[in-house]
Amino acid sequence: MKTTPLRGWRRVASAMWHAPNDPQIFGALDIDARPIRALIAQATIAGHRLTPTHVVGRAVAHALFQVPELNTHIAFGRSREHPTIDVFFIASVGKGNDLSGVKIRDAGGKSVVEIADELNERGHALKNGRDKNFARSKKLTNAVPSLLLRPLLRASAFLTETLDLDLKPLGLERRPFGSAMVTSVGMFGLPHGFAPLAWMYGVPLLVLVGELTTKAIVVDGRIEAREMLPITATIDHRYVDGAQIARAMKAFREYLAAPLEFEPPLEKIGPTERSVRLAGEL
Repeated sequence: MKTTPLRGWRRVASAMWHAPNDPQIFGALDIDARPIRALIAQATIAGHRLTPTHVVGRAVAHALFQVPELNTHIAFGRSREHPTIDVFFIASVGKGNDLSGVKIRDAGGKSVVEIADELNERGHALKNGRDKNFARSKKLTNAVPSLLLRPLLRASAFLTETLDLDLKPLGLERRPFGSAMVTSVGMFGLPHGFAPLAWMYGVPLLVLVGELTTKAIVVDGRIEAREMLPITATIDHRYVDGAQIARAMKAFREYLAAPLEFEPPLEKIGPTERSVRLAGEL
């Protein structure tokens, strides 16, 4: 068999990079925003602050419920199913100079309004420095020398994700990133973007919500201008293959096409009452 030595850029490229060793799958889609707008409008009338990110997070929880193979964690060659569907929402804190997030426990068993109300309250506590766990972990990571930070993060991920331990006295929560992660790049004016799945997350799915954009769409052979919501996802191929992704995508689209059909009647609730109801969870 004839072989040819590498030369020029191909030789440089071969020295720069290793062979691919990454299980990430990337996908993108545009969703008709009209049903989402209708849900947000009704929620606003009832006194709730709802955004497309909240709705997408609820759709992710719906997809995980329909495809339980995604609501798992891989460790020691085995797949362990999570007892609840928890969704982690990445949030901007420190006037946009830092990132944190809020894990909504049992998002699969909550309405989109309950998710939004809890996320708004706890996110506000984060931004105002009233979240004790975040303050404790931030103080710790800032104090640890750079050379020790990665080993510390790997140790904490091993304890809380791989061993599934809850070490609250140390500021370490079991499954800190939940079953899946959701964040918004639309708030920064970006139509779409992709995010990597870091080793410490321990989740099979990370969804990014882009900026609402009016696009030309073909409907019944005609071109119409419609407001669309761009969504991208990063999926860990170790957890699923094409069959599971197709089922999850079907459930995800199903919810976003008619979210009002999956939600209970919207109840009117004032900000004061909501704050009292959630005060014990902060």
